[in-house]
Amino acid sequence: ILTGKGRSFCAGLDTSDTTLGLIPNDESGTKNEEVDVARRMISFKPKILEMQRCFTALEKCPVPVVAAIQGHCIGAGVDLITAADIRICDTSAKFSVREVKLGLAADVGVLQRLPKVVGHSSRIRELCFTGEDFDAHEAYRIGLVSRVCENSQMLLNTAIEIGQKIVRNSPVAVVGTKQNLLYSRDHSVEDGLDMIATHNSGALMTNDIMLSFMNKQNQSPDNFTRLLPRSKL
Repeated sequence: ILTGKGRSFCAGLDTSDTTLGLIPNDESGTKNEEVDVARRMISFKPKILEMQRCFTALEKCPVPVVAAIQGHCIGAGVDLITAADIRICDTSAKFSVREVKLGLAADVGVLQRLPKVVGHSSRIRELCFTGEDFDAHEAYRIGLVSRVCENSQMLLNTAIEIGQKIVRNSPVAVVGTKQNLLYSRDHSVEDGLDMIATHNSGALMTNDIMLSFMNKQNQSPDNFTRLLPRSKL
């Protein structure tokens, strides 16, 4: 579960933070005005790629990520939630693809993921081009969030409830479902079907399937074995 501390989920980029390196410069000691555009680009692109990898790490997390959004979710906040699997918010939520108002095109994922989350609609393009704010009910209407809760406590309780429902299922099935949803998003239906066939060729051999059937018959709770820790190699 991913949520913010305090009244806002994410207030966006801190433009006063000079350590972000928003203005490319040469670290060799050469004065900025003496460095040509091509060299600045070569120097600055890795910084953008590094920030992109930070957001993509959320998407690549092997288990589902639930974003519980309260208050402001601005700029990079929207980039972040589009990398989550499930998004819910409370009535205080305010969203904005704000980067365009700062003079730049959003570059850490929202322009790539938002249309895939909610579709390439005219409304989505309008929000990205204008940087205007939209509220919780508009976010629900366009499909950015799946639920709107009355307050922050209900929001957290709902996120926990969703998480509890997920963890009752086989971890093998949950991880496989996320992997195949992500793969199918960026590939054809035929490629997606081939991927799930390959995946289930091995995954169907799990003991979790038989355990699920037995527990359903006995009306007992599932008690699946946890996944092994991920290799550090």
